[in-house]
Amino acid sequence: MLPMIVVFGLIFYFLVIRPQQKNAKAHKKLISEIQKGDAVILTSGIHGRVASVSDDTVSVEVADNVKIKVNKDVVAARKAQG
Repeated sequence: MLPMIVVFGLIFYFLVIRPQQKNAKAHKKLISEIQKGDAVILTSGIHGRVASVSDDTVSVEVADNVKIKVNKDVVAARKAQG
């Protein structure tokens, strides 16, 4: 019985916990590397360009002269330049 519990624990770790930790680490790195001028996608699906960065907020320009201020945590991805 004990070996089965260990096996299920290992399966759970490698299929659930480890990938989630990798994603969290990658997201934390992305947030720390955000710079002015980066094209980003927010978790809400809004696309824009970073206008300014402060400690825990980012100002994103979504249209000409339209800027929204959001927490850094809502930045989902950085778009490829080009």
